[in-house]
Amino acid sequence: MTMDSGATVDHGFTERLAQLRASIEKRLDELLPESGNERDLVAVAMRESTLAPGKRMRPILLLLAADGLGHQGDPGLELGCAVELIHAASLVLDDMPCMDNASLRRGRPTVHLKFGEDVAILTAVALLSRAFGVIASINDLSPVIRTQLVEVAANAVGMQGLVRGQFQDLRDGQQARRAEEIAMTNNLKTGALFGAIMDMAWLISSSDVLVRPILQNFAVELGQAFQMHDDLRDKCSDGDKDQGKDTGKSTFVSLYGEDKVREQLQVHLSNAERNLHKVYGESHMIAGYMRMVFDKASVIA
Repeated sequence: MTMDSGATVDHGFTERLAQLRASIEKRLDELLPESGNERDLVAVAMRESTLAPGKRMRPILLLLAADGLGHQGDPGLELGCAVELIHAASLVLDDMPCMDNASLRRGRPTVHLKFGEDVAILTAVALLSRAFGVIASINDLSPVIRTQLVEVAANAVGMQGLVRGQFQDLRDGQQARRAEEIAMTNNLKTGALFGAIMDMAWLISSSDVLVRPILQNFAVELGQAFQMHDDLRDKCSDGDKDQGKDTGKSTFVSLYGEDKVREQLQVHLSNAERNLHKVYGESHMIAGYMRMVFDKASVIA
């Protein structure tokens, strides 16, 4: 899977990504300190579910987006880690027996299997709480911007985002759906958090108001591409997460078949990159990073 950009992936590029990833890992570890009490299962589960090996694609995307818009400083890192906490919470809930009933996540037993369903639910709530606390406590931003950032995160999580998308996927996904309905669910489940990421980058960068809708268009296209990528890999056994969870579910793969979905995925990626170019030009790192992510043919989770 490739994107069309001519952006060069060189040593400086990979070094920059490694630096960003290291800073994210370090800050996440600080935000979720060890309690020192092995019986404090929620604290242990919070760390394990968040710090388990992952690609940290969402916080890296936020940092690259903000940097390209001229922002430098701690707020971007704090927001990126808050987004990763939200993402981790969504995975804990998504794996629950009442949802996808998964047994494997990031190559490890899911939280509810290792710690129990009660701990899993509390872990997800605690991670969300921690995420909003991190956003609200960024002192380098004005109170107005902090309030807007909290609102963006809340919308991405709630009935305008992840919650509604998950509900639609669970209830409507078991019956035949039109392409428009599948796309709407995909945008809520996956695109909403990407939209929040780009909005956060825009808010802390004081960029032109005309840039905001272009970044949102990029997020929508990227979200659709990621969900199609996820659907295509549902039967690929890689030892990282459960496979076959889409059996009997109405997805683009079940509606159109794998070949057409692969073609449509490329369309979404091309559209995403065109929106990037409108804002960042031809040589920005996001295009190269997105191409690298998809070329590795592995789902970011």
